[in-house]
Amino acid sequence: MSYNPCDNIILITDSYKITHWKQYPPKTTKLYSYFESRGGKFDNTVFFGLQYILKRYLCGQVVTGEKITEAKHFCRKHFQKESLFNEKGWQHIVDRHNGYLPLRIRAVPEGSVIPTHNVLFTVENTDPDVPWITNWFETLLLQCWYPMTVATLSREQKVIISQYMYETADSLDKVVFQLHDFGYRGVSSVEQAAIGGAAHLVNFKGTDTLAGIQMIDKYYSEEMAGFSVPATEHSTMTTWAAFANPDALLDGELKACEHMLKEFPDGIISVVSDSYDIYECCEKIWGDKLKDMVIERGNTSGNVLVIRPDSGNPVEVLPKILDILYKAFKNDCHINSKQFKVLPNYLRIIQGDAINIDSLKTILDKIKECRFSIENLVFGSGGSLLMRVHRDTNRCAFKCSYAEIDGRPINVYKDPKTDPNKTSKKGILSLEFNEKNQKFITHEEQQDPNKKIAINDLLETVFQNGKLIKEYTFQEIRERAKVEINGHRI
Repeated sequence: MSYNPCDNIILITDSYKITHWKQYPPKTTKLYSYFESRGGKFDNTVFFGLQYILKRYLCGQVVTGEKITEAKHFCRKHFQKESLFNEKGWQHIVDRHNGYLPLRIRAVPEGSVIPTHNVLFTVENTDPDVPWITNWFETLLLQCWYPMTVATLSREQKVIISQYMYETADSLDKVVFQLHDFGYRGVSSVEQAAIGGAAHLVNFKGTDTLAGIQMIDKYYSEEMAGFSVPATEHSTMTTWAAFANPDALLDGELKACEHMLKEFPDGIISVVSDSYDIYECCEKIWGDKLKDMVIERGNTSGNVLVIRPDSGNPVEVLPKILDILYKAFKNDCHINSKQFKVLPNYLRIIQGDAINIDSLKTILDKIKECRFSIENLVFGSGGSLLMRVHRDTNRCAFKCSYAEIDGRPINVYKDPKTDPNKTSKKGILSLEFNEKNQKFITHEEQQDPNKKIAINDLLETVFQNGKLIKEYTFQEIRERAKVEINGHRI
């Protein structure tokens, strides 16, 4: 293979789709398909990621004679037959459209929070000679499920954190930094890190997944969408023990902690503190031997020491650490207006181990029960944030709903007797937000004058004939996806 398989748009599809041009009824001139979440773990979906796919793969002159030749040779070997690849159809796109794809894609604005079972985007061919290209790109376009699902999962955790912060804290200003993305190393590829990392940043601003920030910069016009701080790992802590005194590990840990305070005198720093004994580190190192340094450093506004436990059951570990630190720094601690205990502004904890949407609520319940404010904590999530999702988390599907065959408009749908949940929608679709009942409604069969409803369709043309028609900034997307808690939009 002399070419990059991810750069030939003709081959970014499933094998069986290569033969579908032979399978549609004769005189088919239009195929129209749609994408939706058919329900699943969440009741709503945050729509995000289509713009990346369009700009990365579909915009511009993406079909060339060279790519057709490459695809033809590949398909001949793959199917062991000569005539299955539609060379003539692809050449038509080069000759008639200069290699620009004759497709129209309409979608809800990115960042929109839409209840499941509603249309999110539609795809149709604009050239009657190549109707088959509509569903050729199902494989690629359906991959929108991933950024959409990560953005939804991230937002649902934001809802949980925001609610507990509203109940236990005086301010919600820090919520956008209270779930940090540690998922880069846990995903399958750099591209997945970029897509998933960007999706998380729709809702939060803390990340260590640099690929996500870079993707947003390139495809969503936001130069710096995520932030991080100097932080230790176990290697930078435990090497001090071996260097200082292998027989007295805590002496080495003390030196490592002291070194961090001296090396980073300003701003926020995060120090993992469970290399040997998290409780002794909090009590004897941070709360005693280095206490004065921590306080002195904290006298400057914005300087914060974030202590990181990284083992054990958070439901057991976090309350103990909070108690130890509250007692050690009691002169600078206070009870807030909600009657919850708060550590000094210069001292916080980050829990980055074993965090997922289910454990998060359990932990927050326990912290609240112990009468500590959630503002004392920041959380980090890795594999559970970017990897523990799949297409059926919210049952994403791409289905054909309308065709034109020999001049006749045809409703296209499926209705499996064995699974009514897989029944698909019919005809041309539109999406309405009904102001009266505050609900989203997908209207079907809008090609039929007797069923057409005059509404302000929320679907907008975002791509047509190889060009991006509508582009969204990341700031706009974040604004649409905000969480509302008791009148506060976060």
